[in-house]
Amino acid sequence: MNERRALRIASIVEGASLLLLLLVAMPLKYALGYPVAVRIVGSVHGVLFLAMLSAAFRAALERSLSSRAVLSVVALSVVPFGFVVADRILRVGDRG
Repeated sequence: MNERRALRIASIVEGASLLLLLLVAMPLKYALGYPVAVRIVGSVHGVLFLAMLSAAFRAALERSLSSRAVLSVVALSVVPFGFVVADRILRVGDRG
């Protein structure tokens, strides 16, 4: 698997975990009083975020993406639904 594809997969999984944290775990904590949901999902999300950063670093080192594309993907990773835009950036890079 090339670095670009690995980053694409990591970005999608990390983005989905962010949505799970924001849309499921946080309401469970604040509306229903289950703080353990944020602890568990937040920990998983943190590990997935680090994996995505690692994939971005590898893609930058191998020069499979421009530094601007890598920085855009990393910046979009902190925005809910940003992984959709990041995926588009990475898919366009796959064709070129």
